[in-house]
Amino acid sequence: MSSNIVWHEASVTKEDRRSKNRHHSFILWFTGLSASGKSSVANAFAQRLFERGNQAFVLDGDNVRHGLNKDLGFDEAGRKENIRRIGEVSKLFIEGGQIVLTAFISPYREDRQVVRELVEDGEFLEVFVKCSVETCEKRDPKGLYKKARNAEIANFTGISAPYEEPENPEVILDTEQYSIEECVEQLTDILTAKGYI
Repeated sequence: MSSNIVWHEASVTKEDRRSKNRHHSFILWFTGLSASGKSSVANAFAQRLFERGNQAFVLDGDNVRHGLNKDLGFDEAGRKENIRRIGEVSKLFIEGGQIVLTAFISPYREDRQVVRELVEDGEFLEVFVKCSVETCEKRDPKGLYKKARNAEIANFTGISAPYEEPENPEVILDTEQYSIEECVEQLTDILTAKGYI
């Protein structure tokens, strides 16, 4: 790290932006297996927030790997760096007064904890999108599980690479038991009750 860089304070603060937006800014960190419904729930909830007038943006795993993180692989080191970068970007969104919804498998507890520690207390909410490997594999909208079973994809979470379930997530959404719309309702109720929205 260079010693010739200096942090510049913004003229418009996070608190100013929150006040203008009339809502808290924070990360909703959706984690779960591929095909568990992370992106579907995150995008449906982002639509709900938009309709309510909340400032929100979805950072999707595949989309981010098309640009910002296109230089990273799917080995453990690449996955760790992917999550670290997303954490830093998410922190900027919080400073900008936005609700950021991240939809990443983020298989390692340690990496999710690193992001939690980047931001202030109450600015990181872990949302475990709970769904069994068997159900995710049946859904398999991208055909990834089939490729992983045929050894066409290495280090595939849930098949040839581990997924560490959250131990104490702020929210659990069971997409095996509930529809996307029901999960959005649950999330709306939880965040409203906690005063986030």
